Amino acid sequence: MSETGSTLPRRQLGRYLREARSALGMSQDRVAKAADVSTSVLQRLESGIPTRLKVRDLQAICEVLEMQGDAADAMVGLLQQAGEKSWWHEYDSVIPANFDVYVGLETAARRLTTYQPALVPGLLQTSDYARALIHAVKPEESPSDHQRRVDLRMRRQAKVFRKYQPLVLDVVLHEAALRCKVGGEAVMAAQLRRLAEVGKAPNISVRVLPFDAGAPLGDPVGQFAILEFDEDFRGERVWPPVVYLENFIGCMYLEKDGDVRRYYRVLDSLQRAALDETVSRGLLRQVAKEFQRD
Repeated sequence: MSETGSTLPRRQLGRYLREARSALGMSQDRVAKAADVSTSVLQRLESGIPTRLKVRDLQAICEVLEMQGDAADAMVGLLQQAGEKSWWHEYDSVIPANFDVYVGLETAARRLTTYQPALVPGLLQTSDYARALIHAVKPEESPSDHQRRVDLRMRRQAKVFRKYQPLVLDVVLHEAALRCKVGGEAVMAAQLRRLAEVGKAPNISVRVLPFDAGAPLGDPVGQFAILEFDEDFRGERVWPPVVYLENFIGCMYLEKDGDVRRYYRVLDSLQRAALDETVSRGLLRQVAKEFQRD
């Protein structure tokens, strides 16, 4: 992250605009002409390169690309966030709550490493486990609204389980997440059995940080994810890694080298203290049986 602002929202803005243009089969020249901006400006936008652009010009580009409502508002929000020195946003701030920026990052990632101290990560949740969480977060919504949210979460998992270039997923779960009863005994038993099974896949690693490990870092560690992206033909990363943090009121994206390196060190400590994959699968199956007996 530079002194003049964050590169991550710029990259995300460029990616969304590029994908929208490609979906319509339009050239950069055609979009630029229709929006009354220069082709070079659009090229810089799509490449995530800093450029001077007024909000009304971006809105014109969004109109040409048939991006309306929340999608257009989100693009403006990303443009505004690109000028900030840190990128923190609450769900009710400049980026609409139902426009999930993180999902866009997750879709672009080639590897995702996450530590979860209390819950199973969304990419490995069963539909019943996800439904129980969603109902707890949104009790006022109708069952059909809950189901749409569950369906979206299940669709996100497709990248993990597809045959061609699946997402490499490395998960460290605290033992507390295994014993936190979400949705009841039957739901937990099924969820833990699934974790034990999917952990056999070559692109998925599920390891448990047991209670016996104590506090490996001496300080409490909240949930985090490190996202790594594709490499070019020279083997160099197209985008640098990003650390994603989430809490009750919002989320934070870290991209400064020092911050990212610190989280890699935290991850290394957690992984060294965690059980290996085989022992973790045994513990998952054991706790699943305990839920079945209750």
